[in-house]
Amino acid sequence: MSESNVKFSEAEALHFHSRGRPGKIEIIASKPMATQRDLSLAYSPGVAVPVRAIAEDPATAYDYTAKGNLVAVISNGTAILGLGDLGALASKPVMEGKAVLFKRFADVDSIDLEVDTRDAEAFINAVALLEPSFGGINLEDIAAPDCFVIEQALRERMNIPVFHDDQHGTAIITAAGLINACLLTGRALKDIKVVVNGAGAAAIACTELIKAMGVRSDHVMMCDRSGVIHKGRDDLDQWKSAHAVDTDRRTLEEALDGADVFLGLSAARALKPEWVTKMAPQPIIFAMANPDPEITPPEAKAARPDAIVATGRSDYPNQVNNVLGFPFIFRGALDVRATAINDEMKIAAANALAELAREAVPEEVAAAYGGKSQRFGADYIIPAPFDPRLLEVVPAAVAEAAMRSGVAQRPIENFAAYRQTLRARLNPTVSVLSLAYEAAKANPKRVLFAEGEEHVVLRAAIAFKEGGYGTPVLVGRDDVHDRLRELGIDDPSGYEVLNSRNSPLVGRAVDHLYARLQRKGYLRREIERMVNQDRNYFAAAMLALGEADAMITGVTRPFSQSLKQIEMVIDHEDQSDPFGVNIIVGQNQTVLVADTAVTERPTAEQLATIAIRSAAFARRMGQEPRVAFVSYTTFGNPPGAYVGELREAVALLDSRTVDFEYEGEMAPDVALNHDMQRRYYPFSRLTGPANILIMPGLQSASLSAKLLRALSGENMLGPFLLGMKLPVQIAPMTAGASDLVTLAVLAAGAVDGKRRG
Repeated sequence: MSESNVKFSEAEALHFHSRGRPGKIEIIASKPMATQRDLSLAYSPGVAVPVRAIAEDPATAYDYTAKGNLVAVISNGTAILGLGDLGALASKPVMEGKAVLFKRFADVDSIDLEVDTRDAEAFINAVALLEPSFGGINLEDIAAPDCFVIEQALRERMNIPVFHDDQHGTAIITAAGLINACLLTGRALKDIKVVVNGAGAAAIACTELIKAMGVRSDHVMMCDRSGVIHKGRDDLDQWKSAHAVDTDRRTLEEALDGADVFLGLSAARALKPEWVTKMAPQPIIFAMANPDPEITPPEAKAARPDAIVATGRSDYPNQVNNVLGFPFIFRGALDVRATAINDEMKIAAANALAELAREAVPEEVAAAYGGKSQRFGADYIIPAPFDPRLLEVVPAAVAEAAMRSGVAQRPIENFAAYRQTLRARLNPTVSVLSLAYEAAKANPKRVLFAEGEEHVVLRAAIAFKEGGYGTPVLVGRDDVHDRLRELGIDDPSGYEVLNSRNSPLVGRAVDHLYARLQRKGYLRREIERMVNQDRNYFAAAMLALGEADAMITGVTRPFSQSLKQIEMVIDHEDQSDPFGVNIIVGQNQTVLVADTAVTERPTAEQLATIAIRSAAFARRMGQEPRVAFVSYTTFGNPPGAYVGELREAVALLDSRTVDFEYEGEMAPDVALNHDMQRRYYPFSRLTGPANILIMPGLQSASLSAKLLRALSGENMLGPFLLGMKLPVQIAPMTAGASDLVTLAVLAAGAVDGKRRG
């Protein structure tokens, strides 16, 4: 139930999965493996020690191995997404994707396992034998009715959590939304009349969970393709018959007469608008068919303006998205070493989600909706998937329920401390970057892609447009549309192309640039040649003239050359020079490095300004800034001849009123290691490891950034250019399409804070 409505070409999807290391996951050692001693400790003979310890006490496996944070995502491929039975091997991309979501949202390590059998008993035996390896089992994309048999058998045989997300994940998110919809409409769960359309795994799980939460069994009517499931039918299996009711109603239309709630887990267009008119006042409609709902919210609202509507899609309010559930449920279950995920834990998760939706929405979540203030109401009954509070709230509720219900083997004694560890598990910048993409979709902008003939730029423009982030404007020659066709675009004419040789806008660009440069010795014919022959001049002029909202360039020439050209067209934001910030995004921490792109030997005043602007940028990235002015020396040891500017920059900040921590001069290993600071430099003003490194000069900054990029790959973003009056970003020449899209999204997000020319 997590259809995102993001569009992309088949070629782009295949390229994403095949580029670099094929697939989406890899195994990385969590301990050093550099020396022979490391290897001896990791394997023979050192490994014998924990082996003996585990043999004596099996519970210590959680202390000496990864078992306690490892979940297996397992499928036989008999019900892959909306694609059906395509087999175990074909399910692997989906299972890898699920493993990535576990890590991304809850820092749960996960491995995918595809079991090549359609025999339920063989599947059960295969999975049950894997219990020593994992802390939990997430079943996925298994067709009904086998999914019921498999999950029940594994829950009985295994002493670790077993969870079929297709069933229970959807049920938990649905239940959370239902709680809030009932609250808004003044209903009690025990009184509502519910119609469930669909009788598959998710529908049955939803029905069972809401009954466990207080909905009366005789108030629920379930429908399948043959109509209402009633006690007079002789074609029901044991799972459907458990929900059969005594009624003379036989069709979905009849069942809906006077119903308070419609839960749709069936097929597109299954709910007709005229049937909605027969429901009770303020009807609650969950139309969760994937990818197209049983009825769209506009159709439902047209029939019943008082309706509360949820779907599985991100382009409508109230998305029922399983990613709100499974990562956080397993996080809580693993943290107390639960032996199962029971109804009490599911209900706790649903209640936690419902309560979170009723709280004030954080600014960063509101920004994802184009700055629109989100508050609890008919269009906001379920939290946003990127709400940073999810990781703190839901696992804690699940863990507490596990303890109350007696399935927790390691109870949590201090929940305040536990919540703090949850907050520290994930890097807030990751959420902010995700929210930036959501914000771009909610408030799309026109972005100039200045090097429009380059394939990497075209792929980025395609992804930008098909992702719904805005309108790419390609600056290039006449063959751009042909190149788009080569990349699989059926209608290249749908992409706007500006040719600096024949565009009707060339004259305005020349006028603008000539007015800026005529008193700097430039002749008009020189300006005409510059605009006609160089895409950066033309694109920057289009940005300055308001023909677009932001600009991306850089892949065909060095950063410094691109910046010089742009500076001839676009002013600095104030009297200080612009600078570049590289963003190093780790699982648990983000570090900003500046200035990595512009000023060779910054003065103390420039260093202080870079620190102030970097701190403001860090806050946009979800970080509380802690600035370190870095050097080869730490507080004068060893003595150095080039630390004066750093010390003076610290003194300048001392003399000003700034709202962030700063310290210097410090070596990078000290700046990033708070334990070392406390041990050897207790006078340091930093309360944690630095997350902003202000470099003493361009040489060290650029070398560091490029070295880290080569080593960390896609974990390095930027340089992100700060200090220009209009949103323009210069990508590194090594940038891939994903890098360009990220820069375009971030540039577009900065539009509202810039003055338009």
